[in-house]
Amino acid sequence: MKNEELEKKAIQVRLDTLKAIHKAGSGFVGGNMSVIEILVSLYYGDLGTRKAMLFDATKPGCGEQDYLIMSKGSAAPAQYAVLADLGFFDSEELNYLGQVGSVLKARPSAKVPGVSANVLIDGRGLSVAVGLAMSLKMERKNNRVFTIMEDKELLRGQVWEAATMAYHYKLDNLVAIIDNPRVEVDPTNPNDIKVDDIQHKFESFGWKVIQVRDGHDFDQLLDAYIRAFASVRKPVCIWCHTVAGRGVEFAERKHSYLRANLSHGEMADIVPKLEVQL
Repeated sequence: MKNEELEKKAIQVRLDTLKAIHKAGSGFVGGNMSVIEILVSLYYGDLGTRKAMLFDATKPGCGEQDYLIMSKGSAAPAQYAVLADLGFFDSEELNYLGQVGSVLKARPSAKVPGVSANVLIDGRGLSVAVGLAMSLKMERKNNRVFTIMEDKELLRGQVWEAATMAYHYKLDNLVAIIDNPRVEVDPTNPNDIKVDDIQHKFESFGWKVIQVRDGHDFDQLLDAYIRAFASVRKPVCIWCHTVAGRGVEFAERKHSYLRANLSHGEMADIVPKLEVQL
């Protein structure tokens, strides 16, 4: 896809995600909107010599695919919207997100076609990705493993244990993408712990770090994947500076929307504005 097509696709995925979350009655609008362009660039992006991420919607789990571990579990609805659009499952399933009996759980579930692993607790996705990347190396396979993480996961010790293992085993088939959304200070918790400099942290653990200054810019995202694939004997961290609530103008950067749903009135306001852009 060309960039203008990717931008249109991002709008459509944003709409589908908002509608699914709203109908479910719960979900994190701010955290889902910040990751849309990252997902679209991975699933639809073309690097010239290859697709950004290899998969076959008609054969989920095929041996030639790349793997995406959605460590940012609260953003599962955004991934589901992409998978539905690609035909991994009927888009009607989005209407039943999070409901009893629905295959689409609130957090990533491997029962969903196209989802590689269950991620029930934040901070465990990188460990899953490291184990998978190690097994692929042992089997001498060329598949790549991606994981999308949110910045707050980096406060967990398990993440850095996994990062140490990834460097030790020279997992250059592993790409960790950090969604680092800009958000205003929470007035109810001004002393909220902040993540230290991500580049310094990962480099100190032996990783190659690529910064994407605008995590909603497809040129920057696709260029980062090209650079990541050139890494030899080092895992790669792509640090994406994003905006919480991106595309929902009244929610952008607002801490109050980071882990909230939209009201009926707010949906009536934003949906037509997004639809007119398609």
